[in-house]
Amino acid sequence: MAGQVITVAQQKGGSGKTTLAINLAVQFQRDGHSVALLDTDPQGSMGRWFMARRARGDQEPPLEFSTASAWGVSYECDKLRRDHDFVIVDTPPKVDSDLRPALRESDLVIVPVSASHVDVWATESVLDLARREDCNVMVVINRAKAGTRLATEVAEATEALSDTRAATVIGNRVAYAEAMGIGLGAIEKAKGRWTEEVASLAAEVRAALEG
Repeated sequence: MAGQVITVAQQKGGSGKTTLAINLAVQFQRDGHSVALLDTDPQGSMGRWFMARRARGDQEPPLEFSTASAWGVSYECDKLRRDHDFVIVDTPPKVDSDLRPALRESDLVIVPVSASHVDVWATESVLDLARREDCNVMVVINRAKAGTRLATEVAEATEALSDTRAATVIGNRVAYAEAMGIGLGAIEKAKGRWTEEVASLAAEVRAALEG
């Protein structure tokens, strides 16, 4: 059976899009799934992470990695999904025609929203484009500071935008950034509250795909 494609998309930069994609990939692999990463963002952050990971030489089995321009997404997804359970696509921080090919290939589109009202506003256009492409969507609150009024307000605002918000909230934790810099997922670097966060989100994503 062909693998499933998960696209991570957000118009606003700084939403933690690449970090979220990578940590989900690492969790899926730890859970016994074969995973491929596809970087369509010209900034190449996912590619730099992958090269740092490759240089470590201690991660087995290795993740598959590929790049593509926006219009090469369909070909790469078809190729990668034949040999992997999950293909996770990282996209540029913009919403225009270049994003459509990735959306069309997706079994699920994850939209990370950092804990700010500006991020919530930026999310509207992503959700609108995803709906027009008839995509299965999951909004994820990312980089949240627990217990703050702002986090609560953002959670309420995203519920108004979409009825498919993940119950799991990803915290604003240094561990995610530190792990990225050395080619690891946060759960590989050390144990902490992020361990439960990533595992919980991965379980929600799998449930959404199965549903």
